[in-house]
Amino acid sequence: MPPVLCHALLARPWSGARLRWKHASLKVANEPNLAFTKGSPERDALQKALKDLKGRTEAIPCVVGDEEVWTSNVKYQLSPFNHGHKVAKFCYADKALLNKATEAALAARKEWDLKPVTDGAQIFLKAADMLGGPRRAEVLAKTMVGEGKTVIQAEIDAELIDFFRFNAKFAVELEGEQPMSVPPSTNSVYRGLKGFVAAITPFNFTAIGGNLAGAPALMGNVVLWKPSDTAMLASYAVYRILREAGLPPNIIQFVPADGPTFGDTITSSEHLCGINFTGSLPTFKNLWKQVAQTLGRFRTFPRLAGECGGKNFHSVHRSADVDSVVSGTLRSAFEYSGQTCSACSRLYVPHSLWPQIKTRLLEEHRKVGGPAEDFGTFSSAVIDAKSFGLIKKVYPDKYRETLQLVDSTTSYSLTGAVFAQDKDVVPGGHRDAEAAGNFYIKDKSTGSVVGQQPFGGARSSGTNDKPGGPHYILRWTSPQVIKETHKPLGDWRYSYMQ
Repeated sequence: MPPVLCHALLARPWSGARLRWKHASLKVANEPNLAFTKGSPERDALQKALKDLKGRTEAIPCVVGDEEVWTSNVKYQLSPFNHGHKVAKFCYADKALLNKATEAALAARKEWDLKPVTDGAQIFLKAADMLGGPRRAEVLAKTMVGEGKTVIQAEIDAELIDFFRFNAKFAVELEGEQPMSVPPSTNSVYRGLKGFVAAITPFNFTAIGGNLAGAPALMGNVVLWKPSDTAMLASYAVYRILREAGLPPNIIQFVPADGPTFGDTITSSEHLCGINFTGSLPTFKNLWKQVAQTLGRFRTFPRLAGECGGKNFHSVHRSADVDSVVSGTLRSAFEYSGQTCSACSRLYVPHSLWPQIKTRLLEEHRKVGGPAEDFGTFSSAVIDAKSFGLIKKVYPDKYRETLQLVDSTTSYSLTGAVFAQDKDVVPGGHRDAEAAGNFYIKDKSTGSVVGQQPFGGARSSGTNDKPGGPHYILRWTSPQVIKETHKPLGDWRYSYMQ
């Protein structure tokens, strides 16, 4: 059953602010992952969608407002496991078009910001229902073909449904968290940021792309969305679903662009109020530097939210269950060819267990590869030639000393896991937690769930804003306290003066 707004939304709007609703709640739950077993309706629908994409090249324009725009700088997205298949033809927005998109967004900002939060919530709930129902197979197939994901990895991207539903829930609940009001006055807060937000999204998660653009829009902001070149097909599908769900035309501008051109243009605008980013650490540092160097230009201090990946670890104690370590490490390190933000890239194993674990890992690793469209494939090709070109001991039985390596050998702090059956060891494993924004005990370092394990890390991994949790949407609001007095002041004199 789709989520519904529960209880009567009976409060009236207070002047000058977005509509406030009292006693509003929204019941949502995580979208179940489908199994895609032989003969299942979801498998049949996905196979049909994959067949429809065979040999097809989708034309994807820049979209500014309701206008589809093509520039002369045309690009192609190739399928990672079939370079002969151009899955999408798209174009880069130039500086002039990006400035036009900014102007169109700013013109729509105030009206959008003043709309009831429940209006935005209903749009994103409808988009979630479309993603979970009639458009699920389409988005999954485009994620598989365009980003080289297997069936289960593409299905994991269905967490965009959860992002949209839980963000709507958190937004409605946030509207209910108002300052104390003492008669004869009422007080309220929350507005969107003043300006535009730039969403710069990655190739490796369709869900992250939709959330980075969608969450600020839900909270009353206008957004320029720069999708990844290598996730264009699925990103555009998500954008079209949002529009079909009722998102007005100028709230999210869909503007593929060259990275430096986009960065230079947005940081040159006095109206930049936020950057929502997932990608490489050097790129995020450069954007931060550009903002800092032009800080005097902006009308407000821009919010910068970034997630930059990690050197995620599995720390194994000699008491660990070997089967659990091997299975968890294979899934974490090799699913989607290790291209997820939280993939295990460091494995600390004691000498006493290494012969068993090494033998098992080598035996199982031989079975993982294949094309993404093959339903028997566990891990497919990396995203592009650049990533392929980047691909190239264990520790003595001194567990406590080795824990220090987890923290000291990298500046990243995203995810980590400790495998141990010894109950006296597991609490000590929390020392590892300083090197992880998301920490797992007897479980792999991947697989965070929206609403259950909000995701993000600090240090070089990013700003740790925890998308998937209630804290995240606060980043895209600018509290404006509004007091409305319902009893006129009749006399300027105080009582002691009478």
